[in-house]
This record gives sequence, C-alpha cells and structure tokens, in this order.
Amino acid sequence: MKRLLSFIILFLLLITLFSGSYAQQQRFPKPEFESGYKQPDPTTPEPRNAGMEWFDFVVLAGVLGLAAWLAIKKRSRRGILWLSVFAMVYFGFIRLGCICPIGAVQNVTLGLFDPAYKISLTILVFFLLPLIFALFYGRAFCGGACPLGAIQDLVIIKPVSVPSWVRKTLAFIPYLYLGLAILFAATATDFIICRYDPFIGIFRMDAPYLMIILGISFLLLGTVFARPYCRVLCPYGVILSWMSRFSGKHLTITPDECINCRLCENSCPFDAIDHPIDKKLRTEESVKKNRRRFTLFLFLIPVFMMIGGFALSKAHIFLSRANPDVYLAELMIEHPEVKEDPDNIDVQEFLKSGKSMDELVQEASIVRGKFKTGSWILGAFLGLVIGVMAMNQFVMRERDTYEPNRSNCFSCGRCMEYCPVKKKSK
Repeated sequence: MKRLLSFIILFLLLITLFSGSYAQQQRFPKPEFESGYKQPDPTTPEPRNAGMEWFDFVVLAGVLGLAAWLAIKKRSRRGILWLSVFAMVYFGFIRLGCICPIGAVQNVTLGLFDPAYKISLTILVFFLLPLIFALFYGRAFCGGACPLGAIQDLVIIKPVSVPSWVRKTLAFIPYLYLGLAILFAATATDFIICRYDPFIGIFRMDAPYLMIILGISFLLLGTVFARPYCRVLCPYGVILSWMSRFSGKHLTITPDECINCRLCENSCPFDAIDHPIDKKLRTEESVKKNRRRFTLFLFLIPVFMMIGGFALSKAHIFLSRANPDVYLAELMIEHPEVKEDPDNIDVQEFLKSGKSMDELVQEASIVRGKFKTGSWILGAFLGLVIGVMAMNQFVMRERDTYEPNRSNCFSCGRCMEYCPVKKKSK
C-alpha cells in the first residue's frame, strides 16, 4: 500500500508540474531583432534528404543486428561498448540526433490522428525496427544503437543501487511521459520528447542555455545513478520493455548452467538482475496471502482507471493551454489590449492572417475537446499502470538462478564479464 500511495502522489505531482509549465508561454520566442521578421509556421520537420534517411535505416539495421549478435552469440561486452560508441558518433554527432526512434513515437501518433500529416516510410521503419528486434532479441537498441544511452553509458563511474521501492516508483514516470507525449502529438500541440531531449543540444552543439544545463546535469547524475534518462524518463523504453518481455532470445548472464557463484550479483549498474528466490519464502501461507492481495488489486484496476480518468480530465484545461491556438484564444479574450501590443508576435501574426476571432475560438474549442477526451484516456491508462504495478508486487515467480530482467535489461553485456562459467562444447 505504501508503494501504491507513492505512485499516486508522484502521479498528481507530475501532472501539476507539467500543467503549470505550459500555463503561460508564447508559441514562438520573441526574435532578437526588430524588423524583417517573418513568423514561422509551426512545423515538425523530418530529415530533408531521402537518400540519407534510407542510408540511416541501413546503418540502424546493421547496428541492431550486430548488437544482437554480440550480446547473444558472441557474448562480447567490449564489442557492444565500441558499437555503442559508433552509434553515438554517427546517430548523435554526425546525424545530429535525427532520425530518432525515440522521437518517432510522436510522428507516428500525429500521422494516426491528423490525416493532413504524412509520415514518411523511413520514420515509420525507424520507429518499428528496434521494437521488432526487441521482440526477438531483447533491447539491442538500448545496448548498442541508441546515442542517448551510449553517451550516458560512457560516464558511469561509481553506480549506486537504489532501493527496490524507489526504482518501482520511478518506473511510473516514463509511462506518464509517454502518455503526455502521445496526447500532445495527437492534438498537434507539441513534440515534447524532441523539445526536451536533454542530449540533443550536446550532439548539435547548439541548444538553449537551460537545456544545456539539463543535459550536463543528467550526465553528472549518471556517474552515480546509471543512465538516469533511460531509467526514469525515456518513453520509447516503455514500449521496448513490453516487446523485450516476450523476446524469443535474450542476453543471458551465463552461457551454460548457472552455478550461483554470485559474482554477477552487483555487476549490473541498472539493477536489472533478478535474484534467485528462496523456496523457504514460498510457504503455503505466504502464497495464499499474496494471491488474495493480487486478486484484490486485480478487481481494483477498473476503480484506478476511473479515478485516473476523472482526475486527469479535470486537468485538461491546463494541459490544453500548451496548444498555441488555445493559448492565443485565451490570451486575446482575457486581455484584449494585447491587440495593440506590437511586441507580441503571436497576436500580430494572427491579426495579419485575416482569420476572425470566432474562427480562432472555435478551433481552440475543438482542441480543448480533444484534450478532454485524451486526458480521460490517458488518466485511465495511468490508472491501469498503477494497478498492474501494484499487482506485480505480489507475484513471486520461482527462480533458481541469477537472470537478467527481460523488461529492464539494456543488453549492455556487463554481467557476462563476471560469469566464470564457460560454454560447454557439444
């Protein structure tokens, strides 16, 4: 119950933070010059060169295939490390973080909800290919192909292990971030994954001051809390973990039978190794107790979904203010005097567009309606996540050996180096 309460408090706190951060902002920052400025259209551009897009796809496919081979067949941590360095240099510094499977979540969402937005085939392939590999070979993308993961992996110095309940509470944040990213993309409001990517400024050597500070902060934190973005924020990691859970083949700690020497116990900086479960703990009484609790939370899931949907729907007005049309309509209704403000670019561009105030208000009302529906769905989804997380606390799976957790393992291969067991020749 303590963990469940932590989930709910964290859920409400993050809703407040996100809604407050969007409450007051212009669509575009004021330029630093006085004249000759033309208001840009709010676009979500994709890479311009189609040939380079397909070349990037070939590189990604090759890196994913090599990462899976190095992790499962070759069992080489060094090979995975150097491959991830290549991916960081190529996809990060050379290709400037574009195309990115992580941000492609938003392109795919907008393409599904906006018929006018045509997503390119390469973007779709970039989104799906790492998921397909995860379904067959685990999170090979995280281990060897993701530039965001690689740059964090290189700064791990002295990682510390955090309590299990803290990890499980923090594991809720990526679900919230994924849900908000889909909501904002579906309403054509913003691509928040790309806007708040903490490392894109490092790769491009150009970013707002606060984003540079954020990226450096993540790297500094990553020296002791390994891969903080991947473990606490990455929305694409949520989907990868779903696929990896059912992977046909997956990285293993030992190439043969585990002898429970415990040398690998502390080898994973991400706390992604599941320990053997002492059979003495699986008493008949404990099994019955856990079964009752499991059943209780199973029946409570619809309640959590209703509460989540209702609670988040109440925040839809705040969330909708992130949309430029909603923000502008509210601003001009509440403060009509801004029409005379020559420094407010949003207002002046709207007045030049020839669109009437009634048209703007109508468009804003439609968007707000979408946010209300989307907030209900998002809240219900988060309620489902809380319910499933609570249920999992009472699932005690039999385990005799040390195994990588298929959902959380990044396929980095560190644990393999600690195993003294050699593969027996057949």
